[in-house]
Amino acid sequence: MTYTGPIVDAHHHVWRRDDLEWLSGAPVPRIFGPYEPIRRDYLIDEYVADATGAGITESVYVQTNWPLPRVLDEVRWLADVHAASGWPTAVIGAANLFEPAARILRAQASLSPLLRGTRHQLHWHERPEFRFAARPDALLDPVLARNLAVVEELGWLFELQVFPAQMADAATLVAAFPGLTFVLVHAGMLIPGEDEAWRAGMSRLAEQPNVVVKLTGQGTFVHRVDPGLLRLVTDTVLELFGPERAMFGTNFPIEKLWTTMPTLVDAWRAALAGLPAEQQRWIFAENARRVYRLTD
Repeated sequence: MTYTGPIVDAHHHVWRRDDLEWLSGAPVPRIFGPYEPIRRDYLIDEYVADATGAGITESVYVQTNWPLPRVLDEVRWLADVHAASGWPTAVIGAANLFEPAARILRAQASLSPLLRGTRHQLHWHERPEFRFAARPDALLDPVLARNLAVVEELGWLFELQVFPAQMADAATLVAAFPGLTFVLVHAGMLIPGEDEAWRAGMSRLAEQPNVVVKLTGQGTFVHRVDPGLLRLVTDTVLELFGPERAMFGTNFPIEKLWTTMPTLVDAWRAALAGLPAEQQRWIFAENARRVYRLTD
């Protein structure tokens, strides 16, 4: 049965082009390829139009790589956006977690009750155009660990973005913080042809009960909505993590480079249609409400 209930988008962005150097300046390599069509404002009104047309009723904004000196401005802006529109429902901020960040993290928490966590993109790949982190072993940096202790103290979660080759180190990091929820972005970022390494890494992470997986971003490397890929990722995630540890998100407007919101949401509905109705509701709504404390 195809899911028809309310949907929580657990991963999306909005932005003003001039706030982001990677949009307003010269194009830079990104894991999702060329991005000229989204080098423009993508404001909350456009997102809400996209989202509500596809059945989305709540959403989680994820940071968009504002310049690090301006991460407090990002939080202030999202607070103003929410006050004016009621969207997003929750916010994931950013900070430089490879230098002492306690002051910044606590300041963000004091600025807005919407904050639920932070993301520092840690993904590193042998292909330079896929790299964001400065080095492949960044997950083992003791400064990162000290900052994650602050994240846990704040009652937040950490958005974990890594490639399969980094998942052994990621599992070590996660195990060191059993009281901190780690949300694995884009289901571990499977690149076609790296299926075996991806499954092995996902199996390692699934052993840690404090890891939750986002079913997001599967157009990143193929630049289309691929039903076969969605089914592969869905089946593997549900086998290893179970339906209580998976949640849906759109990754808009990145995925807007190759699809529309209704097309994307319908493809995920089809991928999950074989599950019992209750489990579909968990993945499309209830898990995100629990993980991001959307009822707080």
